[in-house]
Amino acid sequence: MVKIQPVKYLNRLKKLVKVSVEDTFIYPLNIYSHHNLSFSQEGEDRILCRIFEYQNQGFYVDVGAHHPQRFSNTYLFYLRGWKGINIDAMPGSMKQFEELRPEDINVEAAISDSQETLNYYMFDEPALNSFSEKVSVERGEMTNYKIIDKSLIKTRRLSEILDQYLLVDQVIDFLNIDVEGLDYQVLLSNDWSKYKPKVILVEELSSSINSIVSSPTEIGSLLSHQGYELFAKTFNTSFYRLVST
Repeated sequence: MVKIQPVKYLNRLKKLVKVSVEDTFIYPLNIYSHHNLSFSQEGEDRILCRIFEYQNQGFYVDVGAHHPQRFSNTYLFYLRGWKGINIDAMPGSMKQFEELRPEDINVEAAISDSQETLNYYMFDEPALNSFSEKVSVERGEMTNYKIIDKSLIKTRRLSEILDQYLLVDQVIDFLNIDVEGLDYQVLLSNDWSKYKPKVILVEELSSSINSIVSSPTEIGSLLSHQGYELFAKTFNTSFYRLVST
């Protein structure tokens, strides 16, 4: 299993958190040396660590990255020395990524299957921000979180961003998608003839493994057609693995 070693990552961690190294860093890292470190909301990064257990370097793409550390399915891999592309639509979101993830490619952009201008609904809990009016209204009614702002944002296709930033023959080890209601549209915006990540994480709320297998969702059907199979699942996140090209 992957473990974070204090000596190996101390220099990088010192840049990321402005605290006393002696009092704050070394002691907690020693405490957790026999535990599994996770930054994900539902432990997705631990499942990924098992999938890529023997791979020390790799590349990820995170669509709807939200925050460089909080609820991040990629930050643990960044600490291991992986690199990738972080994409989020929230205005100003990339400032924190540039500070805390300077070795990544950080892009402020909204992703959809067509180039258009959409309303972006922003909550007092940024993890809930969404382009879906239906999802946003429902969450405003069913939770204690409120919509605090709305902004018109132009969308881009995922394939356009990958064409712009990826090196020739760059392998994408995993693609993480969490855009609160437009996950299917993000998948539609990829060029599958050019970009096929080994593993895809996508949000499928209120879906059991049995229901996804017996009655595939739009997402499941699309990915099955592209050669993927459902491989693992947390409460809200499905893992699809490429089994044929």
